[in-house]
Amino acid sequence: MTEELNPFKIAQQQLDEAAKILKLDPATHALLREPMRELHVTFPVRMDDGSVRIFKGFRVQYNDARGPTKGGIRFHPDETIDTVRALAAWMTWKTAVVDIPLGGGKGGVICNPKEMSQAELERLSRGYIRALAHYIGPETDIPAPDVYTNPQIMAWMMDEYSIITGYNVPGVITGKPLPLGGSAGRGDATAKGGMYCIREAAKVLGIDLTQATVAIQGYGNAGQFAHKLITSMFGSKVVAVSDSRGGIYDPKGLDFEAVVAHKEKTGAVKGFPGAKEITNEELLELEVTLLIPAALENQIGAWNAGNIKARILAELANGPTTPDADEVLFNNGVFVIPDFLCNAGGVTVSYFEQVQNAYDYYWTAEEVYERLDQKMTAAFHAVHEMAKKYGVHNRTAAYLVSVSRVAEACKLRGWV
Repeated sequence: MTEELNPFKIAQQQLDEAAKILKLDPATHALLREPMRELHVTFPVRMDDGSVRIFKGFRVQYNDARGPTKGGIRFHPDETIDTVRALAAWMTWKTAVVDIPLGGGKGGVICNPKEMSQAELERLSRGYIRALAHYIGPETDIPAPDVYTNPQIMAWMMDEYSIITGYNVPGVITGKPLPLGGSAGRGDATAKGGMYCIREAAKVLGIDLTQATVAIQGYGNAGQFAHKLITSMFGSKVVAVSDSRGGIYDPKGLDFEAVVAHKEKTGAVKGFPGAKEITNEELLELEVTLLIPAALENQIGAWNAGNIKARILAELANGPTTPDADEVLFNNGVFVIPDFLCNAGGVTVSYFEQVQNAYDYYWTAEEVYERLDQKMTAAFHAVHEMAKKYGVHNRTAAYLVSVSRVAEACKLRGWV
């Protein structure tokens, strides 16, 4: 039987497992298996050559029992509604696991931003927000950056929404540039939150991070910050990194500044002087203390989970590990820090940004990191205790924490 790789079906499968353990009643289980609302939009964009192209986009508001929905916007040529549904579901569990008063949402536009000019990207961003404007807002649904979107795109989107409403609304979107109401500490928040989880996992497992070796798959925002932070915070040695074009390996360690400079110059990490070239697949199977997938979904499945040699698997990417792989990793003693716990630093600091926008007073980076540390550490231990209580792997434990919180909110509201 071939393994299920549809991300939404995987998300539902993971929920089903938690629902069974929690003995959820059928109505609550059925409610949590599907998005509460989803919007499909089609909108025109004038290109630089004067032609008009028609783009398709989505916004899924999965569940708002605990508060307004929250989640990123992806610009990707292979975007699908099922990917957006899955990510909106995972955002629902992510906001619940770190115990912030938000639900889960996600958005996307089918496009190739690498082939578009800045002017075309701006018109695309504004067109998407015009299509969504009546369905989002600080009290209903708050987007943020995700794959191939960034603070500049968030600035255009916030501005377009403000034009439509007739007044400035910084809280409609997070991940904005600092001068427009962004939060200090947002840039590296996803990786930073992951580092706090890794620190706590190392304590639980008795691992000395100063002696740890690290491999990082994916060298975008999260992957680069992970490289920088794991060395600066803990003194760990990063021996391998990769991006979409391939990877590099050096047992003596890879210098962060030098690798970033090489990637900025050449557009890829491969070809880095003195390092051996390896594939993304080979990187995952290296003998390292810590493996950090920071790329896309479905990188570790039944086909390669048995070859994973890392002691800790810290998922900064969304959905990098399939349910079949989870069982293999658990049985092999690999300690998985699941995605919607490990990478929840981004949404946590996005929430902090909303709070700062709401009362128009801004915190220092140190204050942001201190509050983030408290949230991530508490979430890690809630999941770890749940795993011990039920004798399950950490992903199921994270679901048990999150789903029980969302289910309780649904019941208290009288929905089920």
